[in-house]
Amino acid sequence: MARKCFISFKAEDIGFKKAIQSNTEVDIIDKSLNERIDSDDEEYIMRKIREEYLSDSTVTIHLIGLHSAENLGYEEQKFIKRELQASLYNGENNTRNGILGVVLPSMYSKVFTGPYTCATCARTHNGVAINDESTVREFSYNYYIPEEGKCSYSEEDRYCVLVKWDDFIQSPEAHIEKAFEKRDKDISKKIKVRP
Repeated sequence: MARKCFISFKAEDIGFKKAIQSNTEVDIIDKSLNERIDSDDEEYIMRKIREEYLSDSTVTIHLIGLHSAENLGYEEQKFIKRELQASLYNGENNTRNGILGVVLPSMYSKVFTGPYTCATCARTHNGVAINDESTVREFSYNYYIPEEGKCSYSEEDRYCVLVKWDDFIQSPEAHIEKAFEKRDKDISKKIKVRP
């Protein structure tokens, strides 16, 4: 079943957005913003994104590339931050979207850091560096929703879904559906729109 998807991306990654839009194997109804909203009024930008692009979409595909990090500064990230905030917002005429983070190949080694021994539980975990150096806080907070004493996260502990580009492009509907289903899970009650 086709889902209505909004694609949040940095201009440097437009080739990946176009690859999704032009791939006949990807069964989505594209609700993406194809031109920048010409305004410096952040409330206006947020309202336009919610009303015109997100009000009837159900999943936001967030492309995580070299230019998606929080630590690049607010001015650099204000549009993707606003897009994710609007996607997470659940209110009148706007239901919350599922969030699917697609890690682009340039970020594989930065995000998927391999096994390590945990200082808290002494077990081995696979490192996934979703933080200010890889993506904006609106995504990272809702991927690793803080919980006292937690050293590892299962799929049920995360609102945001994460997948490598290569895996996404092989079976996009499966990953989109996984993000869509999170909207009704208990974890959706713990998300924050502006962490």
